[in-house]
Amino acid sequence: MGKRLSKIVTRTGDDGTTGLGDGSRVDKDSIRVEAYGTVDEANSAIGMILACDSVAERIQVCLTEVQHDLFELGGELCIPGHQAIQASFVERLENELDAFNADLPALKEFVLPGGGTAAATCHLARTIVRRAERRVSTLKKEQAVREEVLHYLNRLSDLLFVIARQLSRAESGQEVVWDRSRN
Repeated sequence: MGKRLSKIVTRTGDDGTTGLGDGSRVDKDSIRVEAYGTVDEANSAIGMILACDSVAERIQVCLTEVQHDLFELGGELCIPGHQAIQASFVERLENELDAFNADLPALKEFVLPGGGTAAATCHLARTIVRRAERRVSTLKKEQAVREEVLHYLNRLSDLLFVIARQLSRAESGQEVVWDRSRN
């Protein structure tokens, strides 16, 4: 893996560039930096979910594992050619998704973000993961990105949607659904 930082203020980014994990330098607004920066933002949003007292242990365990995965995924994006995300990570997400979804009723309406602090934060994390997926898709048009990275982000956004449904039911007893007739 890349260098460990012992000094935080280096001034090397004062010129608008940043160092990748392989030692090369790129502009701070490069699509690669946008991609792994958005993954980092998603990881922070998941941290906000975990900071909520109402989150069940089963969800805490799952999302803590996801945070570790996202750190690996960000590393893979930060170090060109590095491989960290495995198909088994995607499979684990699919299994978690199935387990969390098993006791939820079938959707008949669109779900609105809300239902409590943890649920709303989970919806926010989901949308950030979707943005990360879009940034990685853009990066893939220009540079090599392994399919596992996109698969992982796609499954993660689905998982966060299902977890948000679980959290909403736990926090407020119901989900907030879209109802156009309310106007």
